[in-house]
Amino acid sequence: MERFFALFALGIKYLYRYRRRYGFLLAALVFGFAVVTLISSAKDGMSANVYYSAQSHYAGDIVALGYEAGLKDRHLGQDEIAAILEAADEAGFNPLYTVKRTLFGERGVVYHNGAAVQLKYVIGSDWEKEAHLFNKMTFDGAPELPAGDDGIVISTPVAKQLGARLGDSLILETETGWGQKNTGVFIVRGIVQDTSIFGYYKVYVSRKSLNRLMGFGIEDCSNIGFFIANPGAAEQQRRLFQEILADYIQTGPLVYNRDELERETTRPWEGTRVFLYTMPVYLSEVSDLLDAMNIIGYFLYGMMLLIILVSAAVTYRLILHERSKEMGVMRAIGFYGGDLRMVLWAEVFALGCAALLAGFLLSLFLGQALAFLSFSWLPGFEMFMKDGKLMTMYLPKTMMINIVSVFVVLFAATLAPAFRSSQKSLPGLLSGEEL
Repeated sequence: MERFFALFALGIKYLYRYRRRYGFLLAALVFGFAVVTLISSAKDGMSANVYYSAQSHYAGDIVALGYEAGLKDRHLGQDEIAAILEAADEAGFNPLYTVKRTLFGERGVVYHNGAAVQLKYVIGSDWEKEAHLFNKMTFDGAPELPAGDDGIVISTPVAKQLGARLGDSLILETETGWGQKNTGVFIVRGIVQDTSIFGYYKVYVSRKSLNRLMGFGIEDCSNIGFFIANPGAAEQQRRLFQEILADYIQTGPLVYNRDELERETTRPWEGTRVFLYTMPVYLSEVSDLLDAMNIIGYFLYGMMLLIILVSAAVTYRLILHERSKEMGVMRAIGFYGGDLRMVLWAEVFALGCAALLAGFLLSLFLGQALAFLSFSWLPGFEMFMKDGKLMTMYLPKTMMINIVSVFVVLFAATLAPAFRSSQKSLPGLLSGEEL
């Protein structure tokens, strides 16, 4: 072990001695690792922002929605709510949060001073129970939350089109479950800075107030969402939940994308059916876009690794050729071939560590610069950003894959030349013949 550390220390000394010759390879490694890390961290950040936006919009990692025959809007009565909560307890969810919402779709309209805006989403929320979601939102001005039964929270685009400010009164028009128009007067308690596809034409009101406007029971809702500690296990827990819930009430089949969702919810049925969704079901179309972006990312990832491989192979071969006589002298004074290989690999390992550290710091700088770029020219790209900025996320698993990938490529390029040079005969090394 002492000999190992001595040879390793010698390798680091030689690396410092020949630092100028390693300069090009070091630069290639630093730049390559920085780009690889930036690509993967930006991809992870985009995926996380999409998931958070969808999780906030649909209120949960696992969501139970009720579809009642004959009603235009989704509805869960007290029997269905009790069954869902009991089945969730039996499934052992232990959710971080349980959220009930009433949903009204694209027929909602909001009026202010003669202006009207057609809404895409009207959401009835329990202000206190959704505080963890509202606390993460970015508002124009200081919101008044909880907003009470007469308060409404609108998005910035809606506020601009209406010319509405905090404290203004708005008229919200909805329909009952049977098609009659109904209106209510609400006071603007908050304006959310949300220009994504999820929040552009969305407003929040009290769940009880929306239930009154829609003619539902005061404690009814449209969906129940469960926020779980491990979102990665959502699909597995959804399957267990489905098996248990099917013993209590009528359930729809498990669906996995938007097409299946549309097909199953348009079939005829009697009574109320409950469907269980996870975020990938809602985000199937967005996932296709992310997959396409991943293909581009993997292509760039592979190109950078190929550049590292070629740079390392060419540069290292030249370095070993220049040091052939030096290695011959080392053999002459008693170094074995294994000792030479250990010294050479120690140089490569130390070079890789230094390059990865510098590359990571460079990727941090590039990530910060990326946050200042505007992507407003890409329609709908806001869903991938946080507070209007493209954020990077450095996940331990992804970073470990990047580090291992670079070291594998680096050693693949240097292993064979180092082995061949250490196995050459002493006369061959001293004469400086080609490797």
